[in-house]
Amino acid sequence: MKNYRYIFIACLIVPFLGLSQTQETDSIVDKPQRPAFESSYIIDMPTDVLPIKNTLEIQMAHRVGLVDGGTNDLIGFWAPSNIRIGFTYSVHERVTLGFGTTKFNRLQDFNWKVFILRQTRSDKIPVNVSYFGNFTIDARTKENFRHLEDRYSYFHQVIISRRFNPELSLQISPSFSHYNVVPETMGNDMFAISAGGRYKVSPQTSILLEYTQPFDSDPEPGFGLGVEFRTSSHAFQLFISSYQGIVPQRNIMFNQNDFFSGDFLIGFNITRLYNF
Repeated sequence: MKNYRYIFIACLIVPFLGLSQTQETDSIVDKPQRPAFESSYIIDMPTDVLPIKNTLEIQMAHRVGLVDGGTNDLIGFWAPSNIRIGFTYSVHERVTLGFGTTKFNRLQDFNWKVFILRQTRSDKIPVNVSYFGNFTIDARTKENFRHLEDRYSYFHQVIISRRFNPELSLQISPSFSHYNVVPETMGNDMFAISAGGRYKVSPQTSILLEYTQPFDSDPEPGFGLGVEFRTSSHAFQLFISSYQGIVPQRNIMFNQNDFFSGDFLIGFNITRLYNF
């Protein structure tokens, strides 16, 4: 009788042991995949990267003039350059809030990013999905505007990315840009789609590529090619790009530089993380 009792107890315990082992294995396999990118920007467009909670990220972006923009300008270094300084804070593991100021047109952008889905190592969730948006104010003097709301523009983007292996990551990002006031020949809204990627050639060095296609015949597409150097707390990107505006909707709606006709410039991005 005792033997039957032990067999019965064993039959009750074994399934729980198996379930416990399965759950432990699944928890390891289904951990979130490592971030697809090393920095919060590929070149000009945001990535899905969100620093851990209570992290302050400082962003410095610099774009010189066109390489072939004129005489005696030292491949654009002596020409007027655009600069942006930004600050982003991770208020949650999946939410960041930020602010940036840009030299051209004195743009003041308030931005946010939300992580919706995380790619898992088991590929149960095969991609990352994030949302990025901003609200931007043109802070030039009031003589440039008839109404207060003429200063405002908006940007919304869904970022879909995947880390294919330790070396290769790709993303595709449909976006919507809106300006309250534009020239008469333009519409107030612009849809676009961006594609970008990173290929690691060493533990700290990656090659970056980015392309943005607006769904309108007036602005020129954006193209960028660069290299990124990464440490645990900062990233440095050096690149050539057809975009000089830095703020996404400014680039997408008003870019007139054709990269493949020689209209490109040299730029760099620096990001630095501080954990609290």
